Amino acid sequence: MTDETQDSPDSAAPAVAAGGAGAAGASGAARAAVAGRFRGLLDDLDRTSGTAVADAAALILDAVAAGGLVYAAGAGHSLAMVCETFYRAGGLACVRPVWEPEILPLNGATASTAAERRPGSGRAVVERVKPGTQDVVVVFSTSGRNPYPVEIAQECMERGVPVVAVTSMPASASATARSSTRLADHATVVLDTCVPPGDVVYPPESPHTAAVSTVLGAYTWALLLAELDEQAGARGVDLPRWVSANVPGGDEANRRNFTRYGGRIPEL
Repeated sequence: MTDETQDSPDSAAPAVAAGGAGAAGASGAARAAVAGRFRGLLDDLDRTSGTAVADAAALILDAVAAGGLVYAAGAGHSLAMVCETFYRAGGLACVRPVWEPEILPLNGATASTAAERRPGSGRAVVERVKPGTQDVVVVFSTSGRNPYPVEIAQECMERGVPVVAVTSMPASASATARSSTRLADHATVVLDTCVPPGDVVYPPESPHTAAVSTVLGAYTWALLLAELDEQAGARGVDLPRWVSANVPGGDEANRRNFTRYGGRIPEL
């Protein structure tokens, strides 16, 4: 290879041009459409949430102040939101994740779907973890129509345990009914994520890709944590929080949380 061939700007030009201006234009249009839809849904969430975020934060603050735990439950992809609540930088250290290996898609996708739809599975997991009236349970489910999340919320409410349902009312209204009731029917507070039916938002005229539930769910939880911080400051409650393990002093700061909650949260 000669120096001229290796270094010439002209030799790289055909590769750059191969994509074509049309491809770049299409990519830009797709980006604009997805970004606009995501931002619009975030705005919808802000506009319609009312006092729900503050109400949910108050429930959680009551539990923390009473020495209780925050139980976070979900199935299938909603387990991503359970992970968002647990052992997360800036998150509450008193969160216990509620899950079973069979509902995790990584352990078998079709098997996890079947487990989420099986009657009795949600009640069984509540019996195993036994939340008390001093605790609060947060249940994530976009559709809110499968037995597993519905039963968790229903069983907890019957036991006098406050429930925060993080679900989508539009998606729930159109989802296949695999339970006679919805998650939202068994909650002290409902946080509506506004996820559209089917979850996907692109292309706008006939959506079949670009799911939005994770973004909207994570945003909802972040709003709740921010509101919780404000309320805790006003009430003088010291919240137990995790610090990123990847910043100086993080491990030392977190050691107190492991000491405080390690015996009560087996997943730690």
